Amino acid sequence: QVQLVESGGGLVQAGGSLRLFCAASGRTFSSYTIAWFRQAPGKEREFVASISGGGSATYYADSVNGRFTISRDNAKNTVYLQMNSLKSEDTAVYYCAGKANSGSNRWRASYNYWGQGTQVTVSS
Repeated sequence: QVQLVESGGGLVQAGGSLRLFCAASGRTFSSYTIAWFRQAPGKEREFVASISGGGSATYYADSVNGRFTISRDNAKNTVYLQMNSLKSEDTAVYYCAGKANSGSNRWRASYNYWGQGTQVTVSS
């Protein structure tokens, strides 16, 4: 089992950058694929990026590919989401999620563990 806590959200101008953090508890953190999802007001929660347990495999939504980078430090039980060239449409609550199964990395239903979310607001 793993518990996840997000931080690093805030208000930033369009074109700016933010770095989100997902801190995890548990001794088997490296066994979990970790993903970031986001949910804007009135919209469904959508996949942003994921990273495999060892960090060798990453996947991105088309909307953020080339602007966002996901990484992890298993020694610190932390996953990062570096967000550059932010746009107003990136405004959302960002959630990190974890899974140890083989379900699709992009499916919300594959993930068993979720954080409480952190708000990112991009002003235009």
